[in-house]
Amino acid sequence: MASPRDRLEAVEAEESASRRGSSGVEVVFPSDPAFSAPLCPHGPTLLFVKVSQGKEETRRFYACSACRDRKDCNFFQWEDEKLSEARLAAREAHNRRCQPPLSRRQCVERYLKFIELPLTQRKFCQRCQQLLLPDEWGRHCEHQVMGDVSITQLRRPSQLLYPLENKKANAQYLFADRSCQFLVDLLSTLGFRRVLCVGTPRLHELIMSTASGDKKSNIKSLLLDIDFRYSQFYMEDSFCHYNMFNHHFFDGKAALEVCRAFLQEDEGEGVIMVTDPPFGGLVEPLAVTFKKLIAMWKEGQSQDDSHKELPIFWIFPYFFESRICQFFPSFCMLDYQVDYDNHALYKHGKTGRKQSPVRIFTNVPRDKIILPTEEGYRLCPLCQRYVSLDNQHCEHCNSCTSKDGRKWRHCFLCKKCVKPSWIHCGICNHCALPGHSCEGPKDGCFICGELDHKRSTCPNIAPSKRANKAVRKQKQRKSNKMKMETTKGQSMNHTSVTRKKKRRERAHQYLCS
Repeated sequence: MASPRDRLEAVEAEESASRRGSSGVEVVFPSDPAFSAPLCPHGPTLLFVKVSQGKEETRRFYACSACRDRKDCNFFQWEDEKLSEARLAAREAHNRRCQPPLSRRQCVERYLKFIELPLTQRKFCQRCQQLLLPDEWGRHCEHQVMGDVSITQLRRPSQLLYPLENKKANAQYLFADRSCQFLVDLLSTLGFRRVLCVGTPRLHELIMSTASGDKKSNIKSLLLDIDFRYSQFYMEDSFCHYNMFNHHFFDGKAALEVCRAFLQEDEGEGVIMVTDPPFGGLVEPLAVTFKKLIAMWKEGQSQDDSHKELPIFWIFPYFFESRICQFFPSFCMLDYQVDYDNHALYKHGKTGRKQSPVRIFTNVPRDKIILPTEEGYRLCPLCQRYVSLDNQHCEHCNSCTSKDGRKWRHCFLCKKCVKPSWIHCGICNHCALPGHSCEGPKDGCFICGELDHKRSTCPNIAPSKRANKAVRKQKQRKSNKMKMETTKGQSMNHTSVTRKKKRRERAHQYLCS
């Protein structure tokens, strides 16, 4: 059975192949500024198309921007499909039903009432994930309720709320305290006064807690997150319910203006955006959204500052480097390994292939960023940047080349450094894993080798699943049959014994008469 890290390398290999080829599902962004996509519960949908070898396979279709799994949001509509008034009305009603039960204003009013309650009356329903006011206790009497919720706990809502772990939509893998503290210290050292936290609730919490406890700290934070549950813990100027895959503010223009004012304060000086998107999300919609936030920030800039860039920390796995740099050429990747509290793999202290693959991509100059030496990072005097301990400087490449924290080796045939587990293949004419298939395509399916689909949609998966299911059913039928035969046999044996007993009794009566 493949280890989690082996599966991670397989995903990395597929991502690499996907970038080299042109098969799969792509997002289409219409150039018409008046274009308006249909709405799902998560805001405007995205226009997708299946592509094979650079050619569109089927009709274009709309689907949810945030949820790639139809189980989470089943919206689907062909681009040229005409809907009846009844279906449009039903869709609007469905979208309204899926929205949070309370408005943003109502959440703020409840929060202000809640913090005024004495400690003994502050309760949190763990089942409903909701702060409770006294007149609501009766409706939650049979639920698991936490009492004596302190102000300190209210400032760390990520520790009260259950994390949403759907990697393709929410993926609330929360920063470990080590990584979170490093980011706050780094942002302070770099002189930033405002942090736009896009999908980073734990970083937002630490900044807010530090600001309230330390009068010297002047860093402010605004959290944009798709999890509406955070609405009940923050004022309107600290949180916006937001979908980063389509730049949608769920609370409309008021929330948009909060974000705009935050970015343009002090003419845009001293602000940075830190984002930690779901790793299963598509890079292109995220890049489009981030460019809209950059444009919003630039609206407050003078003409003399038009060349400036909004500083960004984009936290993502290292094997998306080329994809991210495709949209943001000025970005570079730091060696710092980000780790998470509630993720099985992405933990601090692991070595070799078990290290976290999550890195920080940024347009902040790397020579200004100091990584913690107590965690094994060191300054490379040749590159003039901090690197991980095993990231050795290659004199042939003239840089520290490792991406995953291990010591890479230089391949003179490929003319670049490669992973230590890779070998040069004379057939493929490049380095690859020892067990790779030389005949395997550089694009297409990793299971059957066909070019017209990906691994996730391979038709060979279904027959194998059906075969396994058939075997299981056959075994179940056989087991049930054996049980039935055993029961039937026992019943027949009981009947036979009863009949023999009756015959003996009749014979005995006949002989005695």
